[in-house]
Amino acid sequence: MPVEFKDYYATLGVPRNASEEDIKKSFRKLARQYHPDVAKDKKTAEEKFKEINEAYEVLGDPQKRKKYDELGANWKEGAGFQPPPGWQDRASHSRDGAQPYEFHFGGTGFSEFFERFFGHSGRFGFPFGEDGFDAQQFSQPRGPARGSDIEGDILVTLDEVMNGSVRTSSLQRVNPTTGQTETHNFKVRIPAGVQERQIIRVPGKGEEGASGGEQGDLYLRVRLAAHPDFRVRGADLYYDLDLAPWEAVLGATASVPTLDGRVNVRIPPGTNNGRQLRVRGRGLPNGQSGGHGDLYAVVNVQVPQQLSDEERALWEKLSRVSRINPRQSV
Repeated sequence: MPVEFKDYYATLGVPRNASEEDIKKSFRKLARQYHPDVAKDKKTAEEKFKEINEAYEVLGDPQKRKKYDELGANWKEGAGFQPPPGWQDRASHSRDGAQPYEFHFGGTGFSEFFERFFGHSGRFGFPFGEDGFDAQQFSQPRGPARGSDIEGDILVTLDEVMNGSVRTSSLQRVNPTTGQTETHNFKVRIPAGVQERQIIRVPGKGEEGASGGEQGDLYLRVRLAAHPDFRVRGADLYYDLDLAPWEAVLGATASVPTLDGRVNVRIPPGTNNGRQLRVRGRGLPNGQSGGHGDLYAVVNVQVPQQLSDEERALWEKLSRVSRINPRQSV
């Protein structure tokens, strides 16, 4: 089934031969610009933010990017895009094996294109076994059978991880019996402290059962949206803190962002590049302990590209002191 091709390179504003670093820089710039917390038009910014995250989810991963580039031969076909031969169609088979189910999710933060080629959407948990079905099986009387479960992906922002949320989503599928498109709307509760790849179960939103059997469930796999400022490790957040050389040498106080406001971090004199300054309890909720993780400000000493005559004289003086007595260099 044709889908609308997503030009992820155009979304991030980079050429197709862009380096990993260029892709990362472009994502961070755009993510800061369209982050819903800072944009005036929050609805438009939220949709743009999701598009940017989806593009970075693919192009920021070398393996996914390679697969994406394999689709490139047909990328100009737009809405009529068809995958090259060998790409597995993620549609599931109906019970009679004649016509596939097509599952399209809405409100999960990912496009149909992503779900088709890079997501986990589909049907699993075959109620009659994974070997398929034949005419003899269906000619025999059967009792009620539970419907198959359905799985997909859901993009979750760090703000949602911090506070939890309730998301309105939808599931669209083509009924193989009637050929009609059916749309089912439902609420998804995202608990605070949810983690990458955690599964959220939505009861009764899977495939309908047979002969009066109960409906299957929907399972959504969490994908954390990349943040322009923070990296996530478990419940801890990591922030790159840029410092001037004199701040690292002499010490300073720096204002650091968190997900719920800014905090002041003391920079001890003689701080080395790469040092991690810990701010307790300002990370993400920790579902296991009930508390919060920590925030780590990772020091990145910025070496100036140009110096004034006065600055050069000061650094040369410091260099002479360091050679004479290394203990007094800082």
